[in-house]
Amino acid sequence: MTDDVPWDHDELTVGELAARSGVRVSALHFYEKQGLISSRRTSGNQRRYQRETLRRVAFIRVSQRVGIPLADIGAALATLPGDRTPTAKDWRRISKAWHADLDARIEQLQRLRDHLTDCIGCGCLSLRKCRLTNPFDELGTAGPGPRTLLVEDLDPA
Repeated sequence: MTDDVPWDHDELTVGELAARSGVRVSALHFYEKQGLISSRRTSGNQRRYQRETLRRVAFIRVSQRVGIPLADIGAALATLPGDRTPTAKDWRRISKAWHADLDARIEQLQRLRDHLTDCIGCGCLSLRKCRLTNPFDELGTAGPGPRTLLVEDLDPA
């Protein structure tokens, strides 16, 4: 049974990695195709993953859950050493680099939550005017899209 992999087992099959990480085999194949994880092939052409791959898969899943694009995840993973298991210091360095982006995402989500029942942001539906928050299409001169909900457009200073 795949859940009974000994703790000192150096390599995992794709099924064992899927069972231990909670990620489907198809997702692991996709991650490998994207260069996020790697495996070696046995003489029978079966994939074998280093045990450290469990940490990489966990990192990928958590990063995806908070909205980090796969390209950014891949770039971060590329900075990790290939000759050893990443340390807590390695993970702190990567997560620190993402703080500003995550803070902006959080602010964007809070604005969306707080103003979800308000006007949809004037511009989304090509409205020329909104008597409540955009009389005479004042926001139209600021550019396309939901101007009142976009964080990056709030304060250009």
